[in-house]
Amino acid sequence: MTRNQQLVLACLSDGAPPMSAYDILDRVREEGIRAPLQVYRALEKLIALGRVHKIASLNAFVACAHRHRGHATAFAICDHCKSVLEFSLPVSNATLNGWSRKTKFAVANTCLEVHGCCADCANAQPRAPS
Repeated sequence: MTRNQQLVLACLSDGAPPMSAYDILDRVREEGIRAPLQVYRALEKLIALGRVHKIASLNAFVACAHRHRGHATAFAICDHCKSVLEFSLPVSNATLNGWSRKTKFAVANTCLEVHGCCADCANAQPRAPS
């Protein structure tokens, strides 16, 4: 990996919340990355290497938490605190592969985003009186 890729990956690691490219740029600027294009290039390569995922609905990026060999990658996104939990869906991947063969559609990658409320936020919500 290049130095820029290492800096961007380090920025997204350690349980960091999803970050936009400009959030990443703000955090790595002191390390010598000065232009958004440098961040986008690093992110593009890190995604290709399977080290980073883009959360499309948030227009943000997260470090890959798991290696999902042969499984669809999925994300549970809390709409309250914006936390992201990564998990794999082996059953969905088998279904998708069957559909892909049947329709002759060449799938490049899969990513499922599930939005809702995480346990911490759900527990913090005030309960209605019974």
